Amino acid sequence: MNGRIDSGMGQIVIDTDVISAYAGSVAVECFGIVGMAAVSMRDGLVKILRRDSLRHGITVRITPKNKIQLDFHVIVAYGTNISAISDNLVGNVKYKVEEFTGMEIDKINIFVEGVRAID
Repeated sequence: MNGRIDSGMGQIVIDTDVISAYAGSVAVECFGIVGMAAVSMRDGLVKILRRDSLRHGITVRITPKNKIQLDFHVIVAYGTNISAISDNLVGNVKYKVEEFTGMEIDKINIFVEGVRAID
């Protein structure tokens, strides 16, 4: 389902891939986030995604009330406070995605899939 915004002249339809790509770029800018994760269900391996495929680590759902729900699968930096990283991620993503789309964020779920040391 795509997001819809009613303007005075018609409707604006936003594809969920656009929302996930933007949310992914916002997420990797947050302190403590090393990258987005893709989980292989077959063997349970977690791999870090390149910058051009960040949207694969994010699930976007549009509710019947036209609100956005996001699931992030992230890899965090070793030695950082996961609670602080999560608060920072939620705050930044909520503000920037709402400004970008003009739609309200209903829920953001964060799944920490791994920890990596930063050089």
